[in-house]
Amino acid sequence: MTQFDETGTTGTDPIETARLKLSRRGFLGGAAAMTVAAALARPNFAFAQDAQFCASLGWTVWESGRHIVSGYEDAIKRLGGTLTIADANYDVKKQADQIAAFVASKPAAIFITPADAAAIAPAVQAAVASGVPIFCGDSYVPNTTVTSTAMSNNFGLGASGAQYIADRLKGKGKVALVSLPSNESWDQRTLGAKSVFIRYPDIQVVSEIAFALGGTTTPRQVVDNILTANAELDAIWCAWDGAASEGTLAIKAAGRETFITGIDGGQQSFEYIKAGSPFAMTMAQSFYEMAYMNAFYAHEVIAGRLAPRFVITPSYEVTQESLANIEIPDTYDQPGEAAKLGWKRAL
Repeated sequence: MTQFDETGTTGTDPIETARLKLSRRGFLGGAAAMTVAAALARPNFAFAQDAQFCASLGWTVWESGRHIVSGYEDAIKRLGGTLTIADANYDVKKQADQIAAFVASKPAAIFITPADAAAIAPAVQAAVASGVPIFCGDSYVPNTTVTSTAMSNNFGLGASGAQYIADRLKGKGKVALVSLPSNESWDQRTLGAKSVFIRYPDIQVVSEIAFALGGTTTPRQVVDNILTANAELDAIWCAWDGAASEGTLAIKAAGRETFITGIDGGQQSFEYIKAGSPFAMTMAQSFYEMAYMNAFYAHEVIAGRLAPRFVITPSYEVTQESLANIEIPDTYDQPGEAAKLGWKRAL
């Protein structure tokens, strides 16, 4: 039996407004968050107070992992039930074992954020076959039909960063890519970026390096190598903020004028961007909301109601301009918080 790392708590916070039915656009386009807020507020709205939930998380490190954990924990505290969390720390076999152990414990639902979705697909298929409702966050799992998946538009995330680069360069320049192909969903970001760059014949992709999580090479070393190999380089597109943050340090150390973009969002990224560093833009995802949606719809299914097959959670284009005159936000990915900052959903 896998040893689990954390245990959440139960809670019965009061409910404040009325439930709203979701349209198809609400399921797929992000109005789902408004529905969650309304549903939580319905008087006498019943949730499964005694249900046992399990979460197998591919990672809990970085700001993304912290927000995912908070989303699951806050939802269960508010909606009811108990939560057991296991962190696979990017270990595929460990996550597969966690899922199998959770299935054997017969919980009300299992939440999964895959670090390598294709590799754990057999374990997820077995979990689905067991009859336990399965909810995925951040990534879909190929060749499976889980109850519901909440994730970003990864192709769009990649395309948005590339479009920012193309616009800033006025359609002409030399760029490099740092991709993250270990997860099929994350790899979609690179495909999205390439779909933009190919439209600009005067933009030359001079280097592409695929980064392997868990390897011996750091993102900083990858960007150092890119800069060394390319004396002329205008921009670097990164598939995630970890590479963009470390790449910023490499660019500054080299004294280059190159700028860099990322995908994820979070306090560290926002601080770099606000300070006017080479880190110029990130596509900030709603990790908290992904997790919260999983837990919310698990309660819906337990109550005999429907859950959407896919929920596309909001993403925001964050630049120095959008961070001007505000404190660095940490709760932007909680439903309703981005609007208070004046941020508009980009995807």
